[in-house]
Amino acid sequence: MKAYLAFDRSGNSIVRQTDFSQCARPVLLLHGFLGTRRVLDVLERRLRRDGFCVWSIHLGGLFDAYNTRGIEECAERVREKVERLYARYHLGPLSIIGHSKGGLIGRYYVKRLGGDRRVRTLITLGTPHNGTPTAYLGCATVGLIAKSVWQMTPMSPFIRRLKIGSFPRNVRFVSIYSKMDRASPFPCCILEEDRAGNLFNVEVPGVSHREFVYKRAVYEIVRQHLELGYAAEADQSAPRAPVVVPIR
Repeated sequence: MKAYLAFDRSGNSIVRQTDFSQCARPVLLLHGFLGTRRVLDVLERRLRRDGFCVWSIHLGGLFDAYNTRGIEECAERVREKVERLYARYHLGPLSIIGHSKGGLIGRYYVKRLGGDRRVRTLITLGTPHNGTPTAYLGCATVGLIAKSVWQMTPMSPFIRRLKIGSFPRNVRFVSIYSKMDRASPFPCCILEEDRAGNLFNVEVPGVSHREFVYKRAVYEIVRQHLELGYAAEADQSAPRAPVVVPIR
């Protein structure tokens, strides 16, 4: 987990500015536990190259740099930022990509904070939707200063509460996982049974936890589901031919 252990406090510095005045396909990136926005740099550059309007949020935390805050608090920060942007700019439907804990932040925002009004696609990378046993190591080391590590333990009270109720049907929810992932080992990332047809579990072989954010094979799956999400939105918003009812 070199990307997380570098502890570069400048990792949240914004290098590329986003032009929100022309943002038809906005994509929000959410980094994981003890990470900074720089962890997602490769993914951001690829998305920008392919025409997506990409941005991220400084989630704060330890030393106001590393993502350690509670998941609800981070999700509330996401909600506030998203609403400010949509109030100021005419943006298209939002997609969210969350790595590890970032995926839980996105899920909480969509399901509990009304994010389904904005979001049409949520993609998570190596996210422990059922909690992960490796979180116990975090509890024993940084547990006193990092609430969220307790929230990511297997079937924690937070995880159980988050699973209550169905996920919004209008949001495409994709969990990309790998059986080689040691931080969120299989089946930690598997979404619950899909009854509405909008939940997808996608395995990518031979990818470690930190490789989700830069492996080409993972990006191709991400791009495919982003395109499917925007295509579905365009289809729903397309004008329908009027239905002519014959007069009898």
